[in-house]
Amino acid sequence: MTPSRALAVYDGSGIDGGLYSRVIGWADAAPAWLDQVIRIWSALGLGLFAVVMLRAWWRARDAGPAVMARVLASPLIVVVAFVLNSGFKSVVEEVRPCTQLGVSGTLETCPGAGDWSFPSNHTVIAFAAATALWFADRRLGAFAVAAAALMGASRVWVGVHYPHDVLVGALVGVLTAAALALAAGRAAPLVDRARRGALRPLLGAGDVAPAAGGGPSPATQRRRVP
Repeated sequence: MTPSRALAVYDGSGIDGGLYSRVIGWADAAPAWLDQVIRIWSALGLGLFAVVMLRAWWRARDAGPAVMARVLASPLIVVVAFVLNSGFKSVVEEVRPCTQLGVSGTLETCPGAGDWSFPSNHTVIAFAAATALWFADRRLGAFAVAAAALMGASRVWVGVHYPHDVLVGALVGVLTAAALALAAGRAAPLVDRARRGALRPLLGAGDVAPAAGGGPSPATQRRRVP
């Protein structure tokens, strides 16, 4: 596809192109070290969500089976959200703002023609991961939500997305992950059975240690998701 053909597809600049240009101006005026930090985070920050998922799995070894089921489902949830969003992008075919507005010198190289802008894949992945984690572990989920917001903002700062790309991407990630995370909790009986078999070393024993009086242990109370 030629650049002229791409420019004829969909122009999202009428929605918030002015805000996008303002953010690019802030990036141009920001200290070089800040731009570098944001650029690196925008490019590599998704790896942090994988690390947080591993931490969630480790904590879920002492939690109930529904919690473990949601943790185990979280990578699959992210994949489903990404696939759905990729289909959405191919239907809308919004040109990247750096191409549409002729912005040069963005912190991240402007993607070529056919690499559509709406919604932001990075943002969808980040918010899908954060939402899935939220339903499994509130503490880690809160951290992941903050990281997802920073990821979305960084995609505008580095120049490759409009703000509305990020906002809709966050919505797609949250709605997809919330529905799937709630459904994943229904796999708790499968986790419970697996914990009694060969997978027990990986899945843990769960919240089996009762406190005095027959209630859940303090460790379980700390980890259990309402």
